[in-house]
Amino acid sequence: MDKSVPQPLVDRAPAKINLTLHIRGRRSDGYHALESLVAFAGASDGLRLEPGPNLHLSVDGPTAGLAGEGGDNLVIRAARLLAERVEGLRVGSFSLTKRLPVAAGIGGGSSDAAAALRLLARLNDLPSSHPAIQEAARLTGADVPCAWSLGPA
Repeated sequence: MDKSVPQPLVDRAPAKINLTLHIRGRRSDGYHALESLVAFAGASDGLRLEPGPNLHLSVDGPTAGLAGEGGDNLVIRAARLLAERVEGLRVGSFSLTKRLPVAAGIGGGSSDAAAALRLLARLNDLPSSHPAIQEAARLTGADVPCAWSLGPA
């Protein structure tokens, strides 16, 4: 096997169950300031990153129809926000297998976005504490930093 060719990276994006949820106000970016105690379920979406020159997303799976493949998908939004903050960020084609229901309140999109950030961090050897990752997670959505905390797969 040629080690100079980057291998695909994979991660899972589990459903998030809010055990408690308090909305503490609205942030200046329009998202809510949340205080929550959560648990992550075994049910998840799957995300694969094939390193390459262009950022792209394809979506399949039982709930793919509602997830969208364009710029409004949180996977792409998170990746673009990180690319804006890290010069020369290596990217590629994401393949999202969408199993979690869309807009069901279980953080599926946020978890997908967090998985995308974890995969890009691994591809680029960025530590989880890198400020650009933390900022991209926060700007993508209120739940993304929580889902990011799952750490690398």
